[in-house]
Amino acid sequence: MKTAVVILNWNGLSFLKQFLPTLIQNTSEAAIVVVDNQSTDESMAYVKESHPEVEVIVNTSNGGFAKGYNDGLNQLKGRFEYYVLINSDIEVTPNWLAPLVAKLENNPNIAGVQPKVLAFHKKTHFEHAGASGGFMDKNYYPFCRGRIFDEVEEDLNQYDNDKEVFWTTGACMVIRSKVYHKLGGLDEDFFAHMEEIDFCWRAKKQNHSFYVVPASKVYHVGGGTLNYENPRKTFLNFRNSLYTIHKNHVGWLFGKIFYRLILDGIAAAKYLVGFQFKHIFAILKAHGAYYSNISYLNRKRKQIQNESTEYNKAGLYKASLLWAYFFKRIKKFEGLNKRFFVE
Repeated sequence: MKTAVVILNWNGLSFLKQFLPTLIQNTSEAAIVVVDNQSTDESMAYVKESHPEVEVIVNTSNGGFAKGYNDGLNQLKGRFEYYVLINSDIEVTPNWLAPLVAKLENNPNIAGVQPKVLAFHKKTHFEHAGASGGFMDKNYYPFCRGRIFDEVEEDLNQYDNDKEVFWTTGACMVIRSKVYHKLGGLDEDFFAHMEEIDFCWRAKKQNHSFYVVPASKVYHVGGGTLNYENPRKTFLNFRNSLYTIHKNHVGWLFGKIFYRLILDGIAAAKYLVGFQFKHIFAILKAHGAYYSNISYLNRKRKQIQNESTEYNKAGLYKASLLWAYFFKRIKKFEGLNKRFFVE
């Protein structure tokens, strides 16, 4: 088999029981692997007893999403042409994998693809993490076809064409194994959240491309390991966003980071109005973590610059998403001015 569908698991017994049988049923053309991050529940016993056809890899430590996948995929190195990184809280549909692999087979310059991601609990709507492909504005705020900030659109088949994007979702993405290992995998310093955006950005600076293939459709529960309202998620998102910008921004870095500092301050003020003090502390903690690691990030930035070839900017929105959303009241992707997108 050319493809390994790899689930990273941590105490996900309930999700494995709910979604693994459907995955096995609809994925006969690929090997299925569960990589376990030192779970303390009965999830591995369940997989071994109920689904012996599934390969199990148990990591020696729980280093989070990024390290967990790196450790697991390093053990699969050389065996497969494609890896599918898929969350344990995803329900796949019949024939979900074939269009994704076909896109890669027919287009050797494409490094990775994702399906259309819909919400499991509201299947008429897109899901926050990925929707119908990921984009980035000029200040490096990520958004999707079907989701701008917290505004999630109903799926009316308006984004059903294949399209080149800036990033593909880590909830369900197919990546060429050679590209994954060449780039050193996901950045383990991220622990979790936004590591796939950083990965795609690094790949695009070596002229790789990424696509969404909506002919493939999956349903995502979302927030299965870390709830969207958890301050820990706020910390990781703000810190990792700064990490990503520092490593990958081309141009005057101080100006971009200083402007982002102002915008993060505005976000903190919004939490203050809502008396969400734990989230304010999470933002402050995120900036503290970033500033304390600047010298280390500088070394990573230099390495990325040295390895960069041609920068594929497709999927970049050369305008402010904040301005469009808060001042022009644009809540849907299709309302954004198309002339600002790099094709």
